Amino acid sequence: MWLGPEEVLVANALWVTERANPFFVLQRRRGHGKGGGLTGLLVGTLDVVLDSSARVAPYRILHQTQDSQVYWTVACGSSRKEITKHWEWLENNLLQTLSIFDNEEDITTFVKGKIHGIIAEENKNVQPQGDEDPGKFKEAELKMRRQFGMPEGEKLVNYYSCSYWKGRVPRQGWLYLTVNHLCFYSFLLGKEVSLVVQWVDVTRLEKNATLLFPESIRVDTRDQELFFSMFLNIGETFKLMEQLANLAVRQLLDSEGFLEEKAPPRPPPRPHRNISALKRDLDARAKNECYCATFRLPRDERLDGHTSCTLWTPFNKLHIPGQMFISSNYICFASKEEDACHLIIPLREVTIVEKADCSSVLPSPLSISTKSKMTFLFANLKDREFLVERISDFLQKMPSKPSGGSQAERKASVVDAAPEPSPAPQELSEQPARPTSPLGGLPGGRAQEAPTASQGLLRLFQRNTPVEDLGAKGAKEKMKEESWNIHFFEFGRGMCMYRTARTRELVLKGIPESLRGELWLLFSGAWNEMVTHPGYYAELVEKSMGKYSLATEEIERDLHRSMPEHPAFQNELGIAALRRVLTAYAFRNPTIGYCQAMNIVTSVLLLYGSEEEAFWLLVALCERMLPDYYNTRVVGALVDQGIFEELTRDFLPQLSKKMQDLGVISSISLSWFLTLFLSVMPFESAVVIVDCFFYEGIKVILQVALAILDANVEQLLGCGDEGEAMTVLGRYLDNVVNKQSVSPPIPHLHALLTSGDDPPEEVDIFDLLKVSYEKFSSLRAEDIEQMRFKQRLKVIQSLEDTAKRSVVRAIPGDIGFSIEELEDLYMVFKAKHLASQYWGSSRPAAVRRDPSLPYLEQYRIDAHQFRELFASLTPWACGTHTPVLAGRMFRLLDENKDSLINFKEFVTGMSGMYHGDLTEKLKVLYKLHLPPALSPEEAESALEAAHYFTEDSSSEEEKGTSPPDYRHYLRMWAKEKEVQKETIKDLPKMNQEQFIELCKTLYNMFSEDPMEQDLYHAIATVASLLLRIGEVGKRFSAWPGRKSRDSAPDEDEPPAPDPPQDPAWELQPPAAGDPQAKAGGDTHPGKTPQESQVVGEGGGGEGRGSPSQPLSDDETKDDLSTSSYSVVSTGSLQCEDLADDTVLVGGEARSPVATTHGGGAVDTDWCISFEQILASILTESVLVNFFEKRVDIGLKIKDHRKVERQFSTSSDHEQSVVLG
Repeated sequence: MWLGPEEVLVANALWVTERANPFFVLQRRRGHGKGGGLTGLLVGTLDVVLDSSARVAPYRILHQTQDSQVYWTVACGSSRKEITKHWEWLENNLLQTLSIFDNEEDITTFVKGKIHGIIAEENKNVQPQGDEDPGKFKEAELKMRRQFGMPEGEKLVNYYSCSYWKGRVPRQGWLYLTVNHLCFYSFLLGKEVSLVVQWVDVTRLEKNATLLFPESIRVDTRDQELFFSMFLNIGETFKLMEQLANLAVRQLLDSEGFLEEKAPPRPPPRPHRNISALKRDLDARAKNECYCATFRLPRDERLDGHTSCTLWTPFNKLHIPGQMFISSNYICFASKEEDACHLIIPLREVTIVEKADCSSVLPSPLSISTKSKMTFLFANLKDREFLVERISDFLQKMPSKPSGGSQAERKASVVDAAPEPSPAPQELSEQPARPTSPLGGLPGGRAQEAPTASQGLLRLFQRNTPVEDLGAKGAKEKMKEESWNIHFFEFGRGMCMYRTARTRELVLKGIPESLRGELWLLFSGAWNEMVTHPGYYAELVEKSMGKYSLATEEIERDLHRSMPEHPAFQNELGIAALRRVLTAYAFRNPTIGYCQAMNIVTSVLLLYGSEEEAFWLLVALCERMLPDYYNTRVVGALVDQGIFEELTRDFLPQLSKKMQDLGVISSISLSWFLTLFLSVMPFESAVVIVDCFFYEGIKVILQVALAILDANVEQLLGCGDEGEAMTVLGRYLDNVVNKQSVSPPIPHLHALLTSGDDPPEEVDIFDLLKVSYEKFSSLRAEDIEQMRFKQRLKVIQSLEDTAKRSVVRAIPGDIGFSIEELEDLYMVFKAKHLASQYWGSSRPAAVRRDPSLPYLEQYRIDAHQFRELFASLTPWACGTHTPVLAGRMFRLLDENKDSLINFKEFVTGMSGMYHGDLTEKLKVLYKLHLPPALSPEEAESALEAAHYFTEDSSSEEEKGTSPPDYRHYLRMWAKEKEVQKETIKDLPKMNQEQFIELCKTLYNMFSEDPMEQDLYHAIATVASLLLRIGEVGKRFSAWPGRKSRDSAPDEDEPPAPDPPQDPAWELQPPAAGDPQAKAGGDTHPGKTPQESQVVGEGGGGEGRGSPSQPLSDDETKDDLSTSSYSVVSTGSLQCEDLADDTVLVGGEARSPVATTHGGGAVDTDWCISFEQILASILTESVLVNFFEKRVDIGLKIKDHRKVERQFSTSSDHEQSVVLG
């Protein structure tokens, strides 16, 4: 066992050195084991007499350095085996590392730290596991939160002692793996290392061993490479890191909007979860995904448990060892030997579960009988009683649906029951009609009479030529049918079939056309979903009828491009069936909707199955067998393309470099993989590959692709460009033939590539498959999944980089920020969006990203998130008034009023504060104090809202009924392209209350500036001047003889002298003659007390010049600047507190019309223009300098990132994090 290092002064007394190296010594206690002479005998006697053997282990390991006389114990052992294990670990993991250090003191410190870390980790792992967190884990979680500023929502999954390599020096410390972050902390010899990496930023994660890093884990992000080594259990650590990174990448991919099981695990609802609970959830999830993939079960199936057992296989009279898996709807068996036997027993088929009699030959047997009269005998079960109880529980929970049950029973009795052979033609003629019985009652009526509701298109369009009349081909087809019937007799038929190496052999020899649809349903698992969802397809067809969307438009465009050479799709019958299936799937899964290539695959599915069968096969393909293939970015196909490139390097190294130079792999693989070779190979040949694909999965597609390259190596090596290589491969694929096909040959469109006098010789598809299995069968499903994870990181991060570049390019050039600044802002903006996903925000803005939207619209933030970013990045910090200003900026930027802003809108707002001249910056500030920036809570009138919010009601209705299609974005783009240069003349005038708010904002803005007092004096002078200008302007506007605005005063004058008594009346438009003033509006009489309070507190406690301290009337009259200062302050008080002589003027120009006692109204005639504000500010150089000084946003972003995580949760969490 490892020991906490303790000093040993005399290392050789009573001990014998057995092994040594420059840093460690392995010793055996004298008197233990053979030999030792007189000294050993004496020590042995002393140990026995003094009973010291109870305290002294016979073996130990000491740490030493060459020039030191002091030794440190690091491990001891009761046996040679135990101590050797420790010794080997030290040699493998520490020796090479220690040789790097120059200072012996550093070596000893490092070794002691490492040993302490190992001991702590071992102690952690033996903690009792209860409902509450073990003390060590709880302590580690608190330390993690305090050290890295994580909110309470961020859950620690596990932590490990390890070393982080900084340059060539390892830093011993602790690695914390949380749901969303990888964190490392080390404090050694006064040097601190603190790392935080988001899982969504990881581009590469792999376990490797090099000369420099002995067995380490490498974690790459876009801008750094991190190496961690010397783990006690590197396998467990790496597996957990893989799971967490995979979940994060899935979140970026965001197909979880439809498939909930893909969503990252939310922090558990209970506050206390121990170390094993969250990690156990992840492990259970990984096992469940593997279970569903192995047996092709629905994604929502949940594994309950598994146990080792044996299965009696009647076809070879053997007890095969393996594992039994039990879930809520299935009992499955997988043999230890890969091809020996696989079995799936749906619980809906089970009739009897009984414990058979035990015997020495058959211990703990369990018999399971099904409706199809098949009996399965399991034995050697460890806990048979518990197992039977679990199965019984699940059987009782099985839904009792009369229609679905009877259908399943009919299917089972005919298809599964094959104890004695039955005439094949009869059985086959009944087969297609049964699965589609739910569609028979289709309410829409459109598909009800369609022949495709009950059988495949191939049956409807092939010539009625008896198989016997087809000669050798017909005989071969007949032999295949007989072979399968014999197989059904021996191994069972239907879902409960024993699947063995013999099954694979028959699939490779080709499935007869009469059985193809049935076997595709069984091998893909689509049959399970179809039986358990009776009527589902019919409902979707009915719902989708007559509905319009972008997906339906794309479907219509591609319908006539789907196998146009096949007679089944040269008429409306086939086209209509294809339309219904594709549209139904688009409605089932709007995340995918429709993707090119789905039409080609679906058309082939319709040839061999009814509409409902084709629909469920499509579901199996898109959602399970080819994950993420058919989305807007074809991520899955790009991932498998990366795997294909990697396999080409491994299996065909001489060709790999050439293919990369030509850029061929990216061109060929997408068309090969997306359509399963159906678009590049003659139909009769490609369908054989589809047979194997439904049985074996993607492995077959990769094998065949490698075999095709292998067969053309010499020609491809001689190619000079991509076009030549594509021609070589096209000619080869056009001549892959199926000489056994009984269907009439269908002309292949790609055959046009076959030109010249010497067409290549024909290649039999079965020979090609045979070669692919012989040369490349070493591929395993588990290895492919591992490679998929590695490639998925690369592909998705590459797509994210592309999205970032596209978004940055979409930002207009006059925005003012550099490309680097825009990219940094984008990463900050995206991180803020993702934070809402991490910590489960309940706000509506925390909607999942829709990858089907344009890049610019994919990441959006709400007002709360914008306030947090604004507070960190704005150059106009206003203390406690900042959130108010941020809210106004958000409303100004949110032009479509969906309470979300995209990156372009965000950058526009930031640019207005950072770039441009004084006029531009003041214009932004001016707009922040006019509608729509002023919220309804700030007394915006209904008329003003109608004036400024120009969106019409029809667009609102459109928005409510369906998501915007591409034409909506085209219109937006066209509108953006129009030159709309706004001048200062276009800005509406500002009324008195809005002007007061502007002054408040300026006072708060200056509160922490070095020139604070000068700025206060300047703004007080400017404000006082502007107030007088407004008063003078009001007097001129009141003259009846004014030529401009000649009619407006007469119309709007009557309400002015009559003060409003009803609070509702105060929300009416101003009684000013200027239409612009009317547009600007008096927005504040109805201001809520809450808003008044917020604004009033804006300057509280900010310093000597705090603008929110009301001054007395005497002080107001004494000093001009203080007078204006007092005016601004009183603006935040309740209106009835204001006296006549202190309202809104510097002491002279008072208007009896402007205000009334107790009326609560402010001067509605007073207004001022932007030009007047600009001209007044230009008179004060200190104000001009303040607005024209440059602020580096890069520094703001850097500071923001340091504290970002502390603001990612609610305020009470922030306090707990900061205070520890």
